[in-house]
Formats: sequence, structure tokens, C-alpha cells
Amino acid sequence: MSWMNKDESLLLQRSFLFGVTGIGLCILALANSYYKLLEAPMGPLNGVGIALQFMGLSIAVLVLRKRKISEAIKDKSKKMVLVLGVALFFFFLVI
Repeated sequence: MSWMNKDESLLLQRSFLFGVTGIGLCILALANSYYKLLEAPMGPLNGVGIALQFMGLSIAVLVLRKRKISEAIKDKSKKMVLVLGVALFFFFLVI
């Protein structure tokens, strides 16, 4: 089944889950680089976090591009795009 045929609220829920998981992984990698809790490379963990944020951002943009959606869903999607965009910008500057 195509992603365009799925319900908008389900897509926004998945976008939120991908975004929160990605932000959490990036924060974990950032905290470990400062506090040295584990002696492990954090580059791959940070990469997976950024990839998950991009996935969440792309799903939110997909919802925005749908034709007949309600204003509430459109506003939620715009907020999700803004939050994930700022988070990506922050984590790119930290790298």
C-alpha cells in the first residue's frame, strides 16, 4: 500500500515517532561525546539519529502535499516540519 493512501493522522504519528527517536539518539550521542560515559564511536549513532529525523521530516512534508486535508492536520504538519527542521539544523551545527 502506498504511503499516499494512508490516513493523515497515522502518518503524522509515524513522523512524530521517527522524529523523537532521531532526536533522542542524537542527544545521546552528543551527551556521550561530552561526558565520555562510553568509550565507543558515536558517529554511527548520530548518523542513524539524523536519518530518522530526515524520515520524520519527509513524512510530515508528504502529509502537507496531500490534497484534501483538514486545517488541524495541516497545522500539525507545519509544526512538525518546523521542529524537525530546527532539530536537524542544530545537530548539523554540532557535528
